[in-house]
Amino acid sequence: MKILSVTSLAIPDVKVVRFARFCDGRGYFSEHFRDSDFQAHPELAQVIPQPFVQCNEAFSRRGTLRGLHVQWQPKMGKLVRPLAGRLVDFVLDIRVGSPTFGKIIGYDMPAGRDRDFAEWIWVPPGFAHGTLLPEETTIEYFCTASWNPAAEAAISPLAADLDWSLCDRALSKLFADVVAQGVLMADKDRFAPSLTEWRADPRSALVTG
Repeated sequence: MKILSVTSLAIPDVKVVRFARFCDGRGYFSEHFRDSDFQAHPELAQVIPQPFVQCNEAFSRRGTLRGLHVQWQPKMGKLVRPLAGRLVDFVLDIRVGSPTFGKIIGYDMPAGRDRDFAEWIWVPPGFAHGTLLPEETTIEYFCTASWNPAAEAAISPLAADLDWSLCDRALSKLFADVVAQGVLMADKDRFAPSLTEWRADPRSALVTG
């Protein structure tokens, strides 16, 4: 795997990993993950200490919003990328005591086939994760823990008390526009608690980085 760059976003714990594609007249080849390369990289070795133990794939129709989801036992980090379409990834800091608690950021990840690179976004434990799909999109994500429905929760991405001040304005506007047009959501996400309600829940103290 040829890692081209590792970039910290507005909340520095969240990283974007850009990796190379090897292109020619036939198309491209890419080694999109190799554990030894992640472990050897100076900016990733300490950031992603746990091995990945589960890989998921999700297809979403145009105008779908998923999340914001978090799992605390076992703690789950996610490495996410689009396979086709366009992924706008949203990450909310819900680590109690964190200076960026309650702040949400976004990152736009179109899955173009004509580029000589592609990207992962790393969502660490302690963050609630959501995806907005402005067009039909397939995503893949590796997880550092197996799914445990008894220790997961959702915070509503529609909650009025989320702090969007660190989010790119174009992405927050896109979010608002898609929601206004009639976003596709699961009821468990649409009617999930607000950030304030989640903070008052004793389980919020169990979420750590």
